[in-house]
Amino acid sequence: MASEEEVDVQYSKTATLLDDAEFRSTMNQKEDEMNAVLNINAGAGGTEACDWASMLLRMYRMWAEKAGYKVVVLSEQDGDAAGIKSASLEIRGDYAYGWLKGENGVHRLVRVSPFNAQGKRQTSFASAFVYPLIENDEIEIVVSPDDIRWDVFRASGAGGQHVNRTESAVRVTHIPTGIVAECQVDRSQHRNREIAMNLLKSRLYELELRKRQAEKEKIEAGKSKIEWGSQIRSYVLDDRWVKDLRSGYKVHNPEPVLNGELDEFLKAYLMWERNPTEGVEDED
Repeated sequence: MASEEEVDVQYSKTATLLDDAEFRSTMNQKEDEMNAVLNINAGAGGTEACDWASMLLRMYRMWAEKAGYKVVVLSEQDGDAAGIKSASLEIRGDYAYGWLKGENGVHRLVRVSPFNAQGKRQTSFASAFVYPLIENDEIEIVVSPDDIRWDVFRASGAGGQHVNRTESAVRVTHIPTGIVAECQVDRSQHRNREIAMNLLKSRLYELELRKRQAEKEKIEAGKSKIEWGSQIRSYVLDDRWVKDLRSGYKVHNPEPVLNGELDEFLKAYLMWERNPTEGVEDED
């Protein structure tokens, strides 16, 4: 006959297995298994917003590397004084998109600004946008040559003087939707064109997924909408907390989060998304 302690241990193991199975069931769509592309853009606010965008970029890169994913910087535009205006990462590995699919939206930073001579508390915003990377042999996406426009330009950001001497960077615009994809990762314009076209097809696929989702779902009154452009998470450094405004998950130690410890936030959102409750109000 098992002792009470043995029963408790077995119960704990079983509960952990059930929780893990429930979490894994949140990644049951074909696109969840795919590689991901992450775009980050600084919001209004000049240097402070650009610095916050670079902090977000570092946070996601550290998370991906700790998870064993391969990270490739596809494009990066430096800020005028510090940080970045925008950046695009390719994150390669099993279920990269499944893990990151809830990160779309606006991220809010509150801190005593290092760029303010008076040491004032300042609020900054940056946005993240994640979409599944469609490889050529996975899903057929047909793009008419008449619907796209190509531009070439000199690469900017890291890479040294050599990459800036030639117009190897490319930008492709899908005219009907206005979607733009660019790449400057390679010195070969031909290779950059190939990558940019894959990025464009991935964006078009993600757009179709959103249209289908909108047709399927009617969001109930009182429930928060999870849409591109909505604020999803606050990082308040001087009061020492980070909170997801959808799931309500909160920690009181921002440093590990900014160093890539994101798993619990990602899990909390994915579990919440299955059974959304009323939106959680932000805290000042």
